[in-house]
Amino acid sequence: MIKKYYKLFLVLAFLLINFTLTSCKSKKNIITNSSKTLHKVSKGNVKEHYAEVLKVPERQIKNEKLYSFINDWIGVPHRLGGMSKSGVDCSGFTTVLEQEIYNKTLPRTASQMANQIKRKDEKDLEEGDLVFFDLEGKKFSHVGIYLQNDKFVHASSSKGVIISNLKDPWYYKYLSRMGSVK
Repeated sequence: MIKKYYKLFLVLAFLLINFTLTSCKSKKNIITNSSKTLHKVSKGNVKEHYAEVLKVPERQIKNEKLYSFINDWIGVPHRLGGMSKSGVDCSGFTTVLEQEIYNKTLPRTASQMANQIKRKDEKDLEEGDLVFFDLEGKKFSHVGIYLQNDKFVHASSSKGVIISNLKDPWYYKYLSRMGSVK
């Protein structure tokens, strides 16, 4: 009798988890440091939307091409080795963004990228600079692109393409290098 209910419980748990994961992946959201969820916006509202996300005046959103690109990629799921909107990893996303927005060619892995940047101090970061993290004890294992006001965009392994806060304690403790693409 217990075995029968245990199997039923497992089936229900599997269905619930599967439904939750599927429904989360189908939404195009931005997760900010305040845990406020903002939805992908129409092309006409990009400037206003990202000014709100970054908590900056709208006049500071000058590179509309960058924010339109980010808006198109927000919510794309993580896929190791991916470089398309069907799935992308952190270095793939960074490579595509830097090529399309800044016309800069980067190596394919975060660690290779880290060795080809002109290093900067945190206070000197500018929009488009790269930020690197040492996750799981691996040097330069994650990369993102700095935006403004301590925010960066990256392909998170758990949430896909999102905007996060560099000063978030979790990210900040793993921050290892930053700089501009040569």
